[in-house]
Amino acid sequence: MKIEQFPSGTFCWADLACKEPEVAKKFYSSLFGWTSIDMPAGPDMTYTMCRKGELDAGALFKLSEEQAEQGQGKMWTQYIAVDDVDDSAKKAQELGGTVIMPPFDVMEEGRMAVIQDPTGGIFSVWQTKKHSGAGVYGEPGAMSWNELMTTDVEKATAFYTGLFNWKAETMPFGSSTYTTFRIEGVSYPVAGMLPMDAEMAGIPPHWMIYFAVEDCDKACEQAKELGGNICVPAFDIPDVGRIAVVDDPQGGTFSVIAFS
Repeated sequence: MKIEQFPSGTFCWADLACKEPEVAKKFYSSLFGWTSIDMPAGPDMTYTMCRKGELDAGALFKLSEEQAEQGQGKMWTQYIAVDDVDDSAKKAQELGGTVIMPPFDVMEEGRMAVIQDPTGGIFSVWQTKKHSGAGVYGEPGAMSWNELMTTDVEKATAFYTGLFNWKAETMPFGSSTYTTFRIEGVSYPVAGMLPMDAEMAGIPPHWMIYFAVEDCDKACEQAKELGGNICVPAFDIPDVGRIAVVDDPQGGTFSVIAFS
């Protein structure tokens, strides 16, 4: 669906920091049908807008040497829309989170901060000025779901419901429980959460981004042909769709989903 303005408390944007932007542009453009538009973003920095048709779907940019040495660039950064970034950062600290990057202006486009929840999940908050976020959501080639993998569901629930006024709803999910978050006035669930099991030992808590595709298995085959790696092969979730977890050629992790 086409989006003009994301409600406060919903995921509105995503970007990827990577070592080699040209490699990333080729991979994602081929996989999702994106076109890439390079934009100046300060001294010696280019921010590449990735578009589905004429609508922004996400972005990517080159890691700094310091970021690369720190091992960053493994996950897409996901942004949550807020009315006031400064208030959100302050509240996140009060709720036990850590402000990794204090609020700052992104030229005339918006204002943001980077936050880590008390369990370790990292996300950004975004206050719109000129740029409200993605122009498309929930369709092939676009961000379609955001899911927290965490080691402490109770602590994470308390943090996010306190910060964004999310309402948590739980349901059975195999031998575990799946949590969806909703906001009053928004017709769709805004995010999901799943506890990390023993098989994920050693993997830090994180937010996973999902991009919709027409055919999950074909997308996996194409990702491999383009130099990516399938971390979790395609599997079905009843009444939801078919899902797989993929690494791009530089190790950036994301999921693809073909909705039922």
